[in-house]
Amino acid sequence: MTTQDQGAGQVVLRLSHITKRFGPVTANEDVSFDLHRGEVIALLGENGAGKTTLMNILFGQYTADEGEVELFGAPLPPGNPRAALDRGVGMVHQHFTLADNLRVWENVVLGVDALSAPALNARAAKAKLRELSARFHLHVDPDAKVGRLTVGERQRVEILKALYRDARILILDEPTAVLTPQETDALFATLREAIGLGMSVVFISHKLHEVMAIADRVLVLRHGKLVAERAVGDTNREELAALMVGAEVSAPEPSEGAAGAALLSLRAVRLAGEGTTPGLKGIDLDLRAGQITGLAGVSGNGQAALSDLISGLRAPDEGVLEIAGEALRTWSPRAAVGHGIARIPEDRHKTGTIADFDLTENAILERYKSEFSRGGWMDWRGARAFAEGLIKGYDVRCHGPEQRIRLLSGGNMQKLILGRVLEGAPKVILANQPVRGLDIGAVNYVHSQLLEARARGAAVLLISEDLDEIMRLSDVIHVISEGRLSPAFARGTMRPEELGQWMAGKGYDDAA
Repeated sequence: MTTQDQGAGQVVLRLSHITKRFGPVTANEDVSFDLHRGEVIALLGENGAGKTTLMNILFGQYTADEGEVELFGAPLPPGNPRAALDRGVGMVHQHFTLADNLRVWENVVLGVDALSAPALNARAAKAKLRELSARFHLHVDPDAKVGRLTVGERQRVEILKALYRDARILILDEPTAVLTPQETDALFATLREAIGLGMSVVFISHKLHEVMAIADRVLVLRHGKLVAERAVGDTNREELAALMVGAEVSAPEPSEGAAGAALLSLRAVRLAGEGTTPGLKGIDLDLRAGQITGLAGVSGNGQAALSDLISGLRAPDEGVLEIAGEALRTWSPRAAVGHGIARIPEDRHKTGTIADFDLTENAILERYKSEFSRGGWMDWRGARAFAEGLIKGYDVRCHGPEQRIRLLSGGNMQKLILGRVLEGAPKVILANQPVRGLDIGAVNYVHSQLLEARARGAAVLLISEDLDEIMRLSDVIHVISEGRLSPAFARGTMRPEELGQWMAGKGYDDAA
């Protein structure tokens, strides 16, 4: 936490009576607050509480219906991101705003200079980017194509984009969602240095331990309204969680489970890497009925290859994939669905949903042929009824099954995906980063649903970069590093620092 006297600090940002409506929905209602030089404000709230909308107004991507924004004592022209950038505001978006066909350094300088400008010095740009990467421990190859990067690497590019532009006010919208604990600690250490030199930060996160570690003050939004303000020294995680949801919050407690037969097994499976993403190097894995198997690891170490393999997007280059003890010769997404494998994908926007489809269409994506098509005709009445059941059963807050899914908050989008997965009574569930970017209430809900699926006899593979989540939910834990899989560790037998050693690549040679 910074030690700066907040009251004596210069007011660098002032939001006054901000109100924003989207049709009948009020996203922000009469929100006001100040940010001081060298201060960190954490903005908390459930998914859909209006946090990102408020920051998009500050950054000029939205225009407020009422109220105004001041930067360094002067009004900020509404709806003008260039004005915000020129006045020293940098924003790290929750959802990536990168061009896949451009290289990392080109994405970083895009919007600062035209890529074709004669004065653009690519060598100098890449040198500055490498210096920032080293200083902030956000390592990424400046010449790599963004389309070939992992999710974690893309998030690092987003952070570097803001730092490259010498921002004086930094808006961080879930910046650590795909960083390891070690990377987060390194980022916070460097942020503290910048804060000590006068940078001001608005920090949006659902990770309350991070809020307590980095923020000076906490503002809580609920249903678009500012409902509470606390100095970090005067509050705790439990109070903040209760303020966010308006009630006491308790996480589900996993009970001891009894593992059954292996429903999916990999035997000496190899997959070639793709671009900078490693493949799999002769791994063995059993996913058993009634068991949650946790997969820990730093982003970009083979999780994507394993996820693609289990969901049928790729078949083994070598080795054997078995379903209930039977080796399969052919493997595809249709075969995976047919064998009762369901997936919660890593990126709910890119691979989990189709943005301009409505909720009904997204709800039946993986089952429309088998359940809602009769003689070449779609049963839209049945599909709508199915979507309505998911909306009600999984508390998806929306305007109805005809709403475009891109208009939902991240948490509500994830609830629809979860319902789509669980209503099919799957035998195997691939849960890849299932709570990334979700608020504490949504996190607890998703975790409780996974535990109920385990209790019904499903085999769950939980892939997460959040070590706390892995250790709390998993019956057995594997660690993946550079495409190699560790032995299975039973719940409670490994300390975080021991798993961290495996995540860093130590121990695999000895285990072999």
